[in-house]
Amino acid sequence: MPGTDRVEIRTLKVGRFCVVDDQAYKILSISTSKPGKHGSAKARIELVSLFSSKKISHVGSVTDSINVPMIEKGKAIVTHIEGEEVHAMNMKDHSMMILPLDPDIEVDSGKEILWMEALGRYKIER
Repeated sequence: MPGTDRVEIRTLKVGRFCVVDDQAYKILSISTSKPGKHGSAKARIELVSLFSSKKISHVGSVTDSINVPMIEKGKAIVTHIEGEEVHAMNMKDHSMMILPLDPDIEVDSGKEILWMEALGRYKIER
């Protein structure tokens, strides 16, 4: 999958990110069990979606591989708001960005925002 890297489940930590069913999730908690008589140790991971706040859990062997998204973050200045879209200028390379408007975050023209991109989707953090 483009924009991701593969790691073993045993290397994941709380607060990091992973990909399940082509969606980016933040790890809330990880619990592991001992290996059984006929199987390997299992890990139960509690996750919350970065873009929809949906909570799920994922169970897998600690030796299984899982995708981890390449997350890019940055600052931008809001130029204007058009309907449900926020038009902003990226502070890193001065390119124009169109971000979805989050109703929970107060956004005004001329103010600085922090944005996040994972798997081709954008989100305003604050």
